[in-house]
Amino acid sequence: MEPDLSTAPELLDVLEQLRQREPIFHRSEFGTTRADVEHMTEVDFWEVGASGRRYSRQYVLDVLDARQRSPAEDAWETSDFHCRELAENVYLLTYTLLQGQRRTRRSTIWSRTSGAWKIVFHQGTEVADV
Repeated sequence: MEPDLSTAPELLDVLEQLRQREPIFHRSEFGTTRADVEHMTEVDFWEVGASGRRYSRQYVLDVLDARQRSPAEDAWETSDFHCRELAENVYLLTYTLLQGQRRTRRSTIWSRTSGAWKIVFHQGTEVADV
């Protein structure tokens, strides 16, 4: 039933670069300010949350601003990374995120322009108990 999620050998360097950036917006080493997040997202970025709701870039930026004003402990663990090239310099990164007892599958579409990584789209889907 599970798909083959092996990353092609020629994409292993890309996989490692993107793995270090996930989960997005939880990695302080890539910046925490609104300007940092604006820099790492495409202007037309949007996401689908685990709830199924769609969120605009503006909404995500506002939520992250609020998170910065009231920081909370956020313990998480990532696993099962897979990278696939969708087009020239456009990649799909998928992985599993465990936050406490909540397990989600994550998908992020990344683009690389002039050597800089930008997030195009993100989705998180909660894993149902099986």
